[in-house]
Order: sequence, then structure tokens, then C-alpha cells
Amino acid sequence: MSVPDVPFFDGAAVEEAVAPERALEAVRDAFIAYARGEWTMPPKVYVHAYPAGDFRAMPALGGGHALLKWVTSFPGNPSAGLPTVMGLVLVSDASNGVLRAVLDAGAVTALRTGAAAVLAAETLGRADARSAAVIGAGVNGRAAARTFLARGRGVALWDVDAERALSVASALGAEVTTSREEALAADLLVTVTPGREVLLAEGALAPGQHASLMGADGPGKQEIAIEELARVRVFSDEWEQASHGGDIAHAVEAGVLERGDVTELGAVLAGAAEGRRSPAEATVFDSTGLAIQDLAIALAALERVDELDLPCFSL
Repeated sequence: MSVPDVPFFDGAAVEEAVAPERALEAVRDAFIAYARGEWTMPPKVYVHAYPAGDFRAMPALGGGHALLKWVTSFPGNPSAGLPTVMGLVLVSDASNGVLRAVLDAGAVTALRTGAAAVLAAETLGRADARSAAVIGAGVNGRAAARTFLARGRGVALWDVDAERALSVASALGAEVTTSREEALAADLLVTVTPGREVLLAEGALAPGQHASLMGADGPGKQEIAIEELARVRVFSDEWEQASHGGDIAHAVEAGVLERGDVTELGAVLAGAAEGRRSPAEATVFDSTGLAIQDLAIALAALERVDELDLPCFSL
């Protein structure tokens, strides 16, 4: 029996294969499967190339498949005309090891980042939340805004590059805020920045506000002050990873947060933990990006492999 040809999903094919609504549904199911122990995920491995950036190797197993994502994060790349995030996602059949597909890592990352940000906002935000804003109009910020819009919610964008914010908002049909302060006051806030600046100081979040913190996904990055994390209700995508490389890692190191102070989003979605406890509670979701989310997007793309005209290669 010969090994089948392997399809390749470039960035455009990933977006064509997986709509934002499908991405959110797939990521939700992955969080639940992981919380129930049905999917597994060894720790993410960082290969540091600081101060320029880093490389990451991310494995996962679930849904009858195994995944390895080799991806970069070089925040200074856009100034040289290069993407911040580049790499490949490899998906194999878990029953025999046959490579099933190769996907563009940047597109997969953007889809699952947008999905996780909005999923957390919908799960943890107030039921009567009105306004939504995304700070950061790069690839992942665009994905978050696109997901909000796909879910039927208006969203406003803010970016240090006002022209980029305006361009992305115009392309998506979103709005642009007049200031960062206006964006920070949204009922549902998503931050997707390089993590080099604290956006949320102590007392920044109002009662009932929710913030999905998507930018501080590695050591040394930070979007929220330790004092603010001590003041609000804290959720994470996965405790072990976030406590070593996310926003909450700074609070853990300072002795401000412990394991019992942080609730995993998957446990809330699976019904094993309590989410928002009152309309007045301020909540934050610390996202570091999980390989199970990448696997969810990759499997969703594979559902449509026969419908797309994809290039293939032989091993």
C-alpha cells in the first residue's frame, strides 16, 4: 500500500476551509475534550532567539490525529516586510503515523487566536455586554475582530498604527476607536499586542468588564499589571503553560496568584468549574495559545480537503 499524497493548505486555503464560526466551535470542543482528558498535549517547547524573537514546537494528540506545530514569533518582522508569525503545522493519522496534511502555521494561529479570544469573552463576559473592542490590528487582532463580527457583534479596533487600524476596520466592516482609552473601556476587551507594554494598570478594569489577554504568550511579555490580576477574577487556557509563560506568570512569581486562584476555561466549558459569578465581577482570560487549539483548526480544515483545489506532494 503506497503512502497517499499530502495536501498543503496555504494561508488562503486555511481561511477558505475554516470560517470563524466553525473555528470557534472547533476550539470550544477542543477545550472541553482536553478538560475531560480525551485529548493530550505535552508542554510547549520554546527555543529562544531573544531579543529578536523565538521558535516554538507544539505537539498535541486527539480526534484520532497527532499534530506538531513549528512556529516563530518575531515581533520586529513587520518593519522588514515579514510576518511576525511563520511556520508549519503537520497533522498525522494517530493510528499509523501517516502524514495527512501540512498547513500554514500563521493562518492556523490567527484563526484559533481569534476563536479563543471571542469564546472566552462570550463565556466569561456579562450577558448584557454591549461594546467590544480589539487592541492590536495585526494578523491575530484582525482574526479576533473578524470572529466578533461573525458572531453578530459589532467591534471597534485600535492600534498604535492608526492607518493599519483604519485599513483593517474598513476591510472587515468594523469601527475604529478615537483613542486607546476608549477601546480599554469596552465591555468585552481583547488585547493582541507584542506584550512589551502593560495596558491594564491597577484599577483599569471596571466592574463587570471582561478582558481576553492574547498578547503575552511567552516569557517576558506582559499586558496587565500584577496588582490588577490580584484584584480581578482570573481564568487561563491552561494553568501549567500560562503560569510559566503568560501574563499570570509574573503574578505567580511575585507570590500574588496560586493554582487555586486561576480557573481554566476548559473546565468552565465542560461544566466542571464556575465561570462568572456576578454581573459586577471583572474577569480576565490569560491566553498563551495551546496546541489542542491548533489541532482543532487543522481537523476542521481537513473536513473540507476534498472540496478545495489544494497542491499535494509525495513523501
